[in-house]
Amino acid sequence: MKALNKTSLTVFIGIIAINMLVFTQIRPASIQQPMPDFTLPVYQGGEITLSEFKGKNVLLIFPRGLAGKDHWCHVCNYQYAELADLETSKNIRGENDLEIIFVLPYSKEMIQDWVDKFAAQMADIEKWKNPEDPEKLDERGRRRLDMVKKYFPKSYTFEKGKVPLPFPILIDAEREISKGLGVFTTEWGGSEIEQNVPTIYIIDKKGILRFKYISQNTFDRPGPGYLLEFISFMKLSEK
Repeated sequence: MKALNKTSLTVFIGIIAINMLVFTQIRPASIQQPMPDFTLPVYQGGEITLSEFKGKNVLLIFPRGLAGKDHWCHVCNYQYAELADLETSKNIRGENDLEIIFVLPYSKEMIQDWVDKFAAQMADIEKWKNPEDPEKLDERGRRRLDMVKKYFPKSYTFEKGKVPLPFPILIDAEREISKGLGVFTTEWGGSEIEQNVPTIYIIDKKGILRFKYISQNTFDRPGPGYLLEFISFMKLSEK
């Protein structure tokens, strides 16, 4: 076999590098296909590679994050509070061979702001549910009250600085993963801000994507009861 000259060798190496880049690039995930693997730093410390959780089910959540300038999405934070409460009261990870992971498309400093404002966000929801004089609400106000009670039925109260962080919060500061999966946007729901479209993935113990939800209007997301029921169904199908 004729040896490659220096120029040919350089071109050959370049082609291999391009092919490797294409092969490893994060792309939108498909149901019943392996979930794209990635590694990200963790807000609580260290880093996580998704594939290290093979052998466990994974609930992978991309919250919206910011819903406006200096304004975090209340619905996403309520969803986090629901899961954190269930983890504390029912050990949902241990009971379901499950890891729950959140990914936010921001720097560690921005995620710190999310943590710092979390308690105030939950307090906002309680104020909406309990107006000072509900009898004086107009028709629009009553509809808003009914909607809030429907979508935020439980009450969660946290002190600033004491927000529970049982789940890894991954830092996707470069948006490489969020953009690759097709969930990052700068305009959604009338809000022009760097944010994710709320997205949920459920990955089985073999690393195969079994469930994918991408929000249409923030409030349409499946609740934790449905997600855990789906994971229980997956466990039964493994037997």
